[in-house]
Amino acid sequence: MTGQTQRKYRADYQPPGYLIDHVDIAFGLEADHTHVRATHQLRRNPQASATGPLVLDGRDMALEQLAIDGRELHASQYRVDDTTLTIFDPPDQFELLIENTIHPENNLSLEGLYRSGDILCTQCEANGFSRITYFPDRPDVMARYTTRIVAWPEAFPVLLANGNCVESGPMPCGHHYAVFEDPFPKPCYLFAMVAGDLGMIRDTYTTASGRTVDLRLYTEHGNEDQCHHAMASLKQAMAWDEDTYGLEYDLDSYVTVAVGSFNMGAMENKGLNVFNTACIFARADTATDSDFALVRDVVAHEYFHNYTGNRVTCRDWFQLSLKEGLTVYREHQFAIDQGSPGVTRIRQVRAMREIQFPEDAGPRAHPVRPESYVEMNNFYTITVYEKGGEVIRMIAQMAGREAFIAAVRHYLDKHDGQAVTIEDFVIAMEESTGLDLAQFRHWYAQAGTPRVRVATEFADGRLQLTLSQHTPATPGQADKPLFDIPVEIALFDANGAPVGAPQVLRLTQAEQHWTFDDFEAEPTVSALRGFTAPVRLEYEQSDTALARLMAHDSDPVCRWDAAQALYLKTLIADVEARRAGSAPVAAPELLFDAIATLLDNPPDDRELLAEMLTLPSEAMLGEQFDTIDIFAVDAARRALKQVIARRFDARFAALADAHAPTQAYVFDVAEAGRRRVFALALDYLAAIEADGIAARAASVYECADNMTDRMAALDALRDMDVPEREQVLADFAERWADYPLVMDKWLRLQASTRRDDSVEHVRELLGDSRFDFTNPNRIRALLGGFVRANRVGFHRADGEGYRLVADEILRLDPLNPQLAAALASMLTDWARHVPAQADGMRSALERIAAAQLSDNTREIVTVGLERRDSTD
Repeated sequence: MTGQTQRKYRADYQPPGYLIDHVDIAFGLEADHTHVRATHQLRRNPQASATGPLVLDGRDMALEQLAIDGRELHASQYRVDDTTLTIFDPPDQFELLIENTIHPENNLSLEGLYRSGDILCTQCEANGFSRITYFPDRPDVMARYTTRIVAWPEAFPVLLANGNCVESGPMPCGHHYAVFEDPFPKPCYLFAMVAGDLGMIRDTYTTASGRTVDLRLYTEHGNEDQCHHAMASLKQAMAWDEDTYGLEYDLDSYVTVAVGSFNMGAMENKGLNVFNTACIFARADTATDSDFALVRDVVAHEYFHNYTGNRVTCRDWFQLSLKEGLTVYREHQFAIDQGSPGVTRIRQVRAMREIQFPEDAGPRAHPVRPESYVEMNNFYTITVYEKGGEVIRMIAQMAGREAFIAAVRHYLDKHDGQAVTIEDFVIAMEESTGLDLAQFRHWYAQAGTPRVRVATEFADGRLQLTLSQHTPATPGQADKPLFDIPVEIALFDANGAPVGAPQVLRLTQAEQHWTFDDFEAEPTVSALRGFTAPVRLEYEQSDTALARLMAHDSDPVCRWDAAQALYLKTLIADVEARRAGSAPVAAPELLFDAIATLLDNPPDDRELLAEMLTLPSEAMLGEQFDTIDIFAVDAARRALKQVIARRFDARFAALADAHAPTQAYVFDVAEAGRRRVFALALDYLAAIEADGIAARAASVYECADNMTDRMAALDALRDMDVPEREQVLADFAERWADYPLVMDKWLRLQASTRRDDSVEHVRELLGDSRFDFTNPNRIRALLGGFVRANRVGFHRADGEGYRLVADEILRLDPLNPQLAAALASMLTDWARHVPAQADGMRSALERIAAAQLSDNTREIVTVGLERRDSTD
């Protein structure tokens, strides 16, 4: 905790003064400490512009020995402070020996080497390696590693590190050891080491060239049967990457370890992935369909990093999207190929609109390639990841599938074993595809979400389509350039039949016009099909046109989007009326006609039916207003939901009745769609507390053979004041007490419950023996669930919701700054809210800012409060 932040700037990048060719690192694991002995082969970097002392990063360790070429250094030859080790006047080429002691058992930051239960594991991205030993902790220093681990076999029978195990066995002193060699150079953020008493499942994968790869997945004993879906997903990802990109795995083994305490979802360390159990465990009775999909996609994401992130990595952390944006795109395409293509894409689009667009419009708006930061962990954002993936998607679309795949191979071949920049990637795309991406580069350099306005004029059988663009100012970027925006469109006649093939229009100017001829009647325009660009579309279409697209559009995203637009028209009008003190606005009959048509002629994809019947979220509805009144938003959404439920109660009851499983749980598109429609039907019936719904939900809970249906029943009962609710919650807690991830669902459900005393209930749960304040999954479930899923409770008029969150941020920050900063970010959009809510959120931020904070949290809070100066 510095109390004074130091900002880093992309423009200040300098190559490292020294390069490291090889690292020999040895760990001596004891119960109360770990001894680290690291030997580095260093040489001056010929690309470095200046010579001088060698500065190594290091935190929270005790230096025991320091030697160059076998000669121990005198205290006058170096300096140690809280964050660095500086060696004065080093030679041009030398061997550096460093010995130090660390205490992973006391490391609650979950960075570097730390203890998760009885497992010792590492997390080194972004700067965790400097909590293990002194080192130039930056991604452009790439070395080959040999890792030796020595431990007591009783406590740590399993020893793991990057690369191939080349030697292992017992030692005369009673310890045992293992030595690992990684043949590929890597930055220190990809270093990994794990030790513990672990269970394992094992499989093999035969590559396209006929090599056999040993696949092992480790976890705590007793959890092995929750890991088989993850193993199957890994093999799917390996086959997909070979079939799609021609990329074959390059080591003899691929090892994954699942741990219960992990700040992130997973980490792609070369050959030794470390995962949060939430992204590995999936069994029918403990995990929902959403959990199964999450495991599949995260396992694939980390595997895909083997090439796009590991073999070619980023030069500096400003280039984070180089590896993450490209890998997110690859993950998205894999998910689309494995699941329902339309619904998978809809969920990707929803994440952009509900989370990334607000980030791009808030005080923390930043480009996909940021220009500065204080704490890098604060920039593992949806902008860098998901928007970065959408930027790659636009390049792929403009190039065409085969040309883009060839371009990725060209990029990987050209830069194999290197640490490069986003500009290097874009140049490789241009070289291979022939595209001119000069204007397109603005997507990497500019924050904010472009607005694309659509206007049409029809006369004499001719349609003139006009597209225009404008991007609002963001912090530090007042004047926005024009973007290169691909917009896919299609035209439909009055009967919903397509007119011609879809076209991709490139919007590169402030305003452009296109003309389409030979129509007997004005066609309906379907715009931004498949969400071809991460933009806000401003297009005032009639209710009739939207209903036509909702019924007939061949693009699932646009079909869903038309339904969302119809719902939003009613919801926006109702929110405005409530804020003005007027009578609530009734939904138009055309909306009900469109829903009836959908129910009468449902799409073959049942998940798509459920998505189209789902109202826009509170977050999505709030984003339609410059100033958000969460209570008006909540009231309007609940009212429309109840009106729809009453109008179609018999239809929803029939949908629920049709849910009659005839086989054991299967995770596939058809079965997941059937369960999703059932959950939606229960949800609508619960909204009006239809006759018998509480008993029915309790019966579903009791009889379900899978967690998806069981959670659908719990969600239906969540806000009801009925005995069945208390009974099933008590049963759930008792039944799943020994399953931490399932208990996270129990915590999240209660945190999201609409009740007058929800703040007090969350405080009570924080003190419950089943809540572990040092576990990130627990905190995300309870506090994250409260803030994001119980907005009425969080924004309660007396301000107690804000005070609760501020209390926990201040308690958490000394232990886990990364997680505390993530919680603090939930308060930073205060200026978007009506004064009563804004004042309470701002006061909570000011209270946090008055404390001694970590760099992580101080950066978030400072940026959030800077918004005050622009609004007061």
